[in-house]
Amino acid sequence: MKTLTFSVPGIHCNHCTHTISMELSDIEGVSKVEADLDTKMVKVTLEPPADEAKIRAALAETNYPAAD
Repeated sequence: MKTLTFSVPGIHCNHCTHTISMELSDIEGVSKVEADLDTKMVKVTLEPPADEAKIRAALAETNYPAAD
């Protein structure tokens, strides 16, 4: 299992963090999601088949793209 951290500048409210958490939690292999409103960071604990590309794609699809 590994943990990835993403900067998500589009986080503006608790609804944003909730939406991100729900969407990423639906990805197979994701075991934990922590979205922080204050730091605009999202920490994801995952194992295969989840990977960084799937997380980035899911964030982009929900209109909360991760910064590069």
